[in-house]
Amino acid sequence: MHFSEIHRASELVISFELFPPKTPEGEARLFEQAIPAMLKLRPAFLTCTYGAGGTTRDKTIGIVSRIKRDFPIEAASHFTCLGGSRDEIRQYLHQLQAIGINNVVALRGDPPRDDPNYLPVPGGFRLAHDLVAFIKEVGGFDVAVAGYPEGHPECPDRHLDWQRLAEKVHAGADVIITQLFYFNRDFFEMRDYIRYKLGVKVPIVAGVLPILSTAQILRFCGVCKAKLPPWVLRRLEEYAHDDESARQYGIELATTMCAELIRNGADGFHFYTLNHAESTAAVLRNLHLA
Repeated sequence: MHFSEIHRASELVISFELFPPKTPEGEARLFEQAIPAMLKLRPAFLTCTYGAGGTTRDKTIGIVSRIKRDFPIEAASHFTCLGGSRDEIRQYLHQLQAIGINNVVALRGDPPRDDPNYLPVPGGFRLAHDLVAFIKEVGGFDVAVAGYPEGHPECPDRHLDWQRLAEKVHAGADVIITQLFYFNRDFFEMRDYIRYKLGVKVPIVAGVLPILSTAQILRFCGVCKAKLPPWVLRRLEEYAHDDESARQYGIELATTMCAELIRNGADGFHFYTLNHAESTAAVLRNLHLA
């Protein structure tokens, strides 16, 4: 099924994000333990990320191909502007079509960490809305794009960033999946601005990352520039050397946030699982969604 069909069939769509493991042992755990545990939670689809600068392209297509072959669930491949020319991108999309993948998460992408001045290859794309338009021109795919409730960290004005998000939808995007956030008000402000002021009609899905440890979430938020509320930071300081307590608090926090999002009409949740099912499962059980 395509993203748009999945959302028409359900008022609240739940999906999970994976990343390509770096080792054979990690890949074995993903397919033998993590994915079977996730499927018990009945997500609508799984997505697999794509490394900075397109560095895991082959691994990503291998992961989604195996999911499509071995499990009864839809799989979607992430795809970025960086790391491929127009012809290479077309070839990659044809590979996805050949294995029955109907959905793509289209992103501008981050440059490799060791090369912050990395530029698109000649003949490639610089901006996500150009990539979205090209994917739609190739045909056969539904496309999800990224939304930033706090505004993209490289954009000085979040309203300008939300206008650019609307441009991605006008280029053909079928659904918006947000970056992680910990202030629900930011999600509601973004949703209301693009829906009622800019006329965006596609589903807007909240990206959810249940905290696993203090060090982990501080690192993640440092990279993506997401803000942590003061009251969350105070709790995390208490658990700086107690990962299990931090994880339990992460479940509690995500449950509270998701319950409020449901009450206020969220179209779905996309859980950033980090290839682990336990915290996501606990949140969904708390919400009576598992």
